[in-house]
Amino acid sequence: MRLAKLLIAALLVWSLYWAAAAWGLKNGIAAWFEAQESRGWQAEYAALETQGYPLRHLTRISRPALADPRTGTAWRADWLELSSPAAWPGKLELHFPAAPQRLSYFDRTAVIAAEGLQASLHLKPGTALELQQMALVADRWQIAKDGEAVLSGAALDLRMVQTEAPETYRISAGAKEFAPRAAWRRLLAASAPLPERFDTLMLEMAVAFDAPWDRSALEQKRPQPRRIDLKLADARWGDLRLKAAGKLTVDEAGLPEGEIALQAENWRGLVLMAERSGALPPSLRGTVERVLGLLAEASGNPNNLDITLGFADGYVTLGPLPLGHAPRLIIR
Repeated sequence: MRLAKLLIAALLVWSLYWAAAAWGLKNGIAAWFEAQESRGWQAEYAALETQGYPLRHLTRISRPALADPRTGTAWRADWLELSSPAAWPGKLELHFPAAPQRLSYFDRTAVIAAEGLQASLHLKPGTALELQQMALVADRWQIAKDGEAVLSGAALDLRMVQTEAPETYRISAGAKEFAPRAAWRRLLAASAPLPERFDTLMLEMAVAFDAPWDRSALEQKRPQPRRIDLKLADARWGDLRLKAAGKLTVDEAGLPEGEIALQAENWRGLVLMAERSGALPPSLRGTVERVLGLLAEASGNPNNLDITLGFADGYVTLGPLPLGHAPRLIIR
């Protein structure tokens, strides 16, 4: 009899805790939307409800819409579902609908459709809600503009994991059967037509920021990269392949310093691709091909190339060739 009373009391306490936590989650989400509106955002939703008793909190936001007038970025979807263990809401999963979502940047709108699209956030306990791990995964996905598929793939896996140093994160990305739009393939094709899909597309690196990622990163100032350790970037598309690895430091102005080692197979096709994409001025193509051809001959294989992409004093070089101003690595 006493055991039954204890169980009933424990169940009552847990039920009260679950209800209080659910109320807190709903009010917290509503307050966040209100706070964004007070900052000048468009931030609205149609309904907010929480289920999942007794072990989880499943909160569905119906027809959410967010727009930041400062950056011109806007997003809306049919619904967004937040799922977390009742014991600790800091291990959060976000589930997105298979129905199309709209992501806009000023007057340009992309329609995103993905099966099994979900994101996960693991946050450190505390008021700062420091990010420990973040992931975005999906099965078959597609990004379209003006009714035409721009990018698509069979699977997507993006991850960002905090290391022992709180401001440093391991970042990885992989896309299976990645396919750019047909017009890009025709534009970038070198001597032979490019296949519809990439054979390999992956990235592994560690990035040290000037501060850990926490709630202030969204509400105030984004952390900025200060050191980048590129373990490996690997892309294979038909008979073209490019691999990269190296280390960079980034100053407060966003200018990188350091070197990235590049390995290119069938590098002439990559040079032509760079010209057609606008990354290489047509006036420089002949000079670049002559210099790179000499370097490839010296390595013993005229079709493959080992060369360094250098960043110094605000400029970027490819081996001995100056390419122009270095890009500023700033997260807006």
